[in-house]
Amino acid sequence: MPAMRMLVAAAPVLWLLAATLAPAAAATCADLPVSARGDPSGFETLAKAKARGNWRAKVRVMPALGAAYADWSKARAADYRCSQEDGQYICTAVAYPCRD
Repeated sequence: MPAMRMLVAAAPVLWLLAATLAPAAAATCADLPVSARGDPSGFETLAKAKARGNWRAKVRVMPALGAAYADWSKARAADYRCSQEDGQYICTAVAYPCRD
């Protein structure tokens, strides 16, 4: 009988452990990357933020993708291509849009 009580007491813990170890659902990503150029800025960090914002806006209005795919932090292979001209940084954000 003590073994049965121990099993009943451990069941919720075992269920919680199994639920947390289950593999996460794979993200659904676009087949092609999306790129968007940002406005020039004197600071590279700001130039990247502008490019990222334009990338999100571009993905949001794409009929095949939309707002669900416009999260830069969920994008696959997200990267920036930046150059500097006349003291101004110009960046392009490139990534495969993904959703949960």
